Amino acid sequence: MFNSSSRKLIKAMLPALPSIVFLLCFFCVPVYEILQTGAYNADGHLSLEQFRRISGDIVYAKVLWTTFKISLLTALFAVGLGFPVAYFLSQISDRRRGKWMIWLLIPFWTSYLVKTFAWILVLSKTGVLASIAMGLGLVDDPQALAPSLSGVMIGMVHAMLPLAVMNMLPIMRGVNAQLLQAAETLGANRTVAFFSVFLPLAAPGMAAAGLLVFITSLGFFILPALLGTPQETMIAQLVISAINELFNLPFAAALSTVLLVCAIAVFILYDKLVGLSSLSGESRSAVRNKNLPGMNGFLIVAGRTLGRAHAALGPISASVRGLKIYTVVLIALLSLPILVVLPIAFTDSPFLAFPPKGFSLRWFSSFMFSPVWQSALLRSFGVAVVTAVAATALGLGAALSLTRLPATWTKPMFAVFLAPLIVPRIVIAVGLFYLFARLGLVGTNLGLAIGHTVLAIPYVVVTMVAALKRFDWRLDDAGRILGASAFARLRTIQLPMMIGSVVAALQIAFIISFDELTIAIFVSGGLTNTLPKQMWDDMTLQVNPTLAAVSLVMVVVIAVLVLIPTFFKRAEQA
Repeated sequence: MFNSSSRKLIKAMLPALPSIVFLLCFFCVPVYEILQTGAYNADGHLSLEQFRRISGDIVYAKVLWTTFKISLLTALFAVGLGFPVAYFLSQISDRRRGKWMIWLLIPFWTSYLVKTFAWILVLSKTGVLASIAMGLGLVDDPQALAPSLSGVMIGMVHAMLPLAVMNMLPIMRGVNAQLLQAAETLGANRTVAFFSVFLPLAAPGMAAAGLLVFITSLGFFILPALLGTPQETMIAQLVISAINELFNLPFAAALSTVLLVCAIAVFILYDKLVGLSSLSGESRSAVRNKNLPGMNGFLIVAGRTLGRAHAALGPISASVRGLKIYTVVLIALLSLPILVVLPIAFTDSPFLAFPPKGFSLRWFSSFMFSPVWQSALLRSFGVAVVTAVAATALGLGAALSLTRLPATWTKPMFAVFLAPLIVPRIVIAVGLFYLFARLGLVGTNLGLAIGHTVLAIPYVVVTMVAALKRFDWRLDDAGRILGASAFARLRTIQLPMMIGSVVAALQIAFIISFDELTIAIFVSGGLTNTLPKQMWDDMTLQVNPTLAAVSLVMVVVIAVLVLIPTFFKRAEQA
């Protein structure tokens, strides 16, 4: 019935079948729900009324422009500021890089709510910066940086910069240092070699970082809602308002459809120019050079121009010590909000002020003995555990298939598993809300776990694909020759050899669920919140020191989770 190649394809596809079915039901169907719902009016008749409303009102055009402007600026600043850090990390040893990455991962995985709350404490009129400026006599009446566009940009770049660094780093590490040496041997100085050799080869990583930051920023609503004014309203805020306040589901679906179409258009353009494979740390230099024929020439000219100032620029730009100082300063700035939350969590005052007054554990007591907070904490923890196990199991199967499939199938399948990462989170949340409302899963832990698993699968797949590429498949072949079944080889050879990566996948999935707010707003229900949802409700009503105590607890939890995989990686290497 099937020829040999078809049987091999089916066999290679089998491990990914559960994840394909899962994403089909809980990702593709919700997205289709949005497309379908947006095409109907409030009376349930097929109509383009919602889209005409969006295109015909200048307010929505301004919101779309603001959304794209803030997202684009965030991507540019995150990639530009993160590039020297990624370059520095690519030039040091693996052991030193691992230590530096810990300091980068802790701010990255710290909850957006925690970071936003900290920036409120730093940028407000009575915050840290204003208090320091007044104490030094620099100003008499300080102006707040939040709410404002500046506050939104500071918060978003701070949140996205670690993501940009981590996406640029793998491709930078893959650049062959011998090519730079060859360029210098042929007469190029370090600046010319950097611009004409290193930068073109690192460009796919920069493009991948820019894409992921841009797409992620499109769906942001926490930072603009808490750090911005109505002029910084983004489209995700309108979607939430359309559902929670206006109860207009078709209009919310139409807004989500516009956001989805824009994200897909950007993604297609990226794939044409750079290539989808760069998102997993691979370079497609041939395609890049074909589509951007003038880029290398521009970079060579730039390198020669800057090379004339090599005597002054070289010691700074090429020195690892100079890059180390820059990296230390940047990581210190990334950790600044965490350091601000620490003392305020122990204040004795019921009001937020800096420096904090007195010392007390009353706010930790309010958190630990509050039935509302404890219920939210336990619910978040339970859902995160289920999400971590489910996403890792599904993602591991998908990664196994991607390493076994023929090259012609690898790219489309990788795109399928990566799709929840590309589609703005607010779109997925709205789609799941429509689906779960009919299935009776709104307000249930199962609904939350399903939604969080959809978001976590792409991260697990990317993590496990990278691990499987480093795996020595000769060991698996030896087990197969000795008669071990596929499951036995997975259990006794593959998983023990990749324990560090498996734990890292579990960690990532757990943190994604533990910190997730967007889906929780739509799916968690009104009776029992998750911890991020409870924080969001409190922050929108009144900022108080209890939030500082909750934020500090979340930072400690995240720091412990970030450190755990390092111990397993040491065991894996040993």
